[in-house]
Amino acid sequence: VQLQAYGGGSVHTGDSQRLSCTVSGLTFSDYTITWFRQAPGKEREFVSAMTGSGDRKYYEDSVKGRFTISRDNVHNTAYLQMNRLKPEDTAIYYCAQSSRFHSFSTWYRFPREYEYWGQGTLVTVSS
Repeated sequence: VQLQAYGGGSVHTGDSQRLSCTVSGLTFSDYTITWFRQAPGKEREFVSAMTGSGDRKYYEDSVKGRFTISRDNVHNTAYLQMNRLKPEDTAIYYCAQSSRFHSFSTWYRFPREYEYWGQGTLVTVSS
């Protein structure tokens, strides 16, 4: 299984950026796709998740209303549209999937629940 995240770069406060994540090696549409991020010196944190069918989306509070997750199950690709970026959004962004059974409803928020990760793409937001 391979996940590849791309689309990062350097932007300014208020700008937009779209990240993409392509997946191969598993049935992409069967599984939730999730974005995490890790800022320098901080732990990896949940950003957004979307179920396989796309019927449910979840967002971390600080990105609600600014970020939008989407997926294209035909092309095995997920997206994270980030608008009104802030310096505190600066981080390496990772996409992740898991094909395991998860025993609790908020499993998608926890990095330990995932076995497949992209390599990360750096987003730098300067003021």
